[in-house]
Amino acid sequence: METIRVQLLRPGARLPTRATEGSSGFDLFACTGGEEIEVTQVPVLVPTGIAIEAPPGVDVQIRPRSGLSRTGVVAAFGTIDADYRGELLVTMYTTAPHIRHVVRDGDRVAQLVVARLAPVRFEVAAALTPTGRGAGGHGSTGR
Repeated sequence: METIRVQLLRPGARLPTRATEGSSGFDLFACTGGEEIEVTQVPVLVPTGIAIEAPPGVDVQIRPRSGLSRTGVVAAFGTIDADYRGELLVTMYTTAPHIRHVVRDGDRVAQLVVARLAPVRFEVAAALTPTGRGAGGHGSTGR
């Protein structure tokens, strides 16, 4: 089992936690110092009050919460590199002008998902192995 070290940067900051034993993501909590943050279509940064130290070879991503996304409130995907030591900030926005959302201290705003990085390398190829799909892109395999 890998260990991710977490620094609590200010009062009210919380460790990421799983909502259930079967959850793949760890909830990230807003740490706003008591301030309310209004989320609209213009992206805003929501502080979490934590910084992490992920071991090399571990992929840490910020992902949206499905419950918020269902209401049109989105947390942007973000990758936390193993050498980043700053505060985790969640970029949030709404999908339509009529949607307003207020983030309060302690609210669950996103998920942190942790996975192993695949050890890969890239090489130049004159041609790629042909497939049935070929270069067919977005929507090319049907609905």
